Amino acid sequence: MLKEFREFAMRGNVVDLAVGLIIGAAFGAIVTSLVDDIIMPPIGMLLNGVDFTDLFIDLSGQGYASLALAQEAGAPTINYGLFVNAVIKFIVIAFAVFLLVRAMNRLTRKEEIKEEQAPPAPDPVLESQQRLTEAIERLNTNLEKRGA
Repeated sequence: MLKEFREFAMRGNVVDLAVGLIIGAAFGAIVTSLVDDIIMPPIGMLLNGVDFTDLFIDLSGQGYASLALAQEAGAPTINYGLFVNAVIKFIVIAFAVFLLVRAMNRLTRKEEIKEEQAPPAPDPVLESQQRLTEAIERLNTNLEKRGA
């Protein structure tokens, strides 16, 4: 059973999946930083200094000054600012994946075009048959000349 597991784990698809997950996690951290630290601050500044991570609706009606205070008190909240951040992160990731897939499709198309443009290699068996046929025809022609 251990041998089967080792064979399964070392199969190309499993290793590729593991590498993809690790790179995906690292990419997620980069996107989070991009959205939280680069994209959202200027947007918040344009909207009179709004910090999107602190936008929430306090369902308890206590009027907490920040989301952190409401969460400390255990108050129920609707965190729509965090949701906006998550939507922007999704859009950034989706766009990055789109660009990656688009690039891969272009490379694939270029390879297909090269394959279509390349003339097919001559079949060595057909070439040999053609030469044999031509040799037989020459022999027949020579035999006919001698017999005539």
